[in-house]
Amino acid sequence: MSDSLALLISDSARLLRRRFDARARSLGVSRAQWQVMFALSRLEGINQAGLAEELDVETITVGRMVDRLAEADLVERRPDPQDRRVWRLHLRPRAHPILDALRVVGADVMSVTLAGLSDAEQAQLAALLLRVRGNLTQSPPQQSAAE
Repeated sequence: MSDSLALLISDSARLLRRRFDARARSLGVSRAQWQVMFALSRLEGINQAGLAEELDVETITVGRMVDRLAEADLVERRPDPQDRRVWRLHLRPRAHPILDALRVVGADVMSVTLAGLSDAEQAQLAALLLRVRGNLTQSPPQQSAAE
């Protein structure tokens, strides 16, 4: 059962991203762009290395994504007051209406995704997924040399 459950979770996540991406493209935003902008909306002032870790990509990749967003006047780099080698990332005012529109898209996509599930079922699904995520974010158990 675990293989089919893992596949079901993976397929659901992929289809959810695909549906959201299609709608986001109509706003002129790519997956990489909306991921950076959403992360910055939660972590305003983070540096590029921290953002790379948050997005699970290489620092150089984040640098290129931020370059493109800065060219579009959606993100800006500000110097870190304590460390002049570090740049802090902030959303520009132009990014906020796009994020608002993306949140509406997200709500619409989730409405379709959860159609037919009662409020109680949605709450149960959320609670179970939180537990699954918690299990995966814990440190993996140490394996003995014999294994």
